[in-house]
Amino acid sequence: MNKYESVIIIKPNLEDEEIEGIITEITNLINQNGKVTAIDKLGIKKLAYEIEKCKEGYYITFDFEAKSEIIIELERHYRINKNIIKFITLRKDD
Repeated sequence: MNKYESVIIIKPNLEDEEIEGIITEITNLINQNGKVTAIDKLGIKKLAYEIEKCKEGYYITFDFEAKSEIIIELERHYRINKNIIKFITLRKDD
């Protein structure tokens, strides 16, 4: 299994329960075919440019181990979720 880091930016106007729901969804999706090793909630930060009329975003980082096939499904889930405004998934070197 490969090691990955995925950073998502969520709309800043969400309630804490909604943010926790998104984190739980993503964690469950990853844990079906891999293992989440760390979740880092970085909080609300100013964006470099406006995205979907948002000047700020709530940043969350997921560190996980999984097979490469899960990345396609994970990023598809990111695109479908209307509360995720940006994301990136990177493979970490061993």
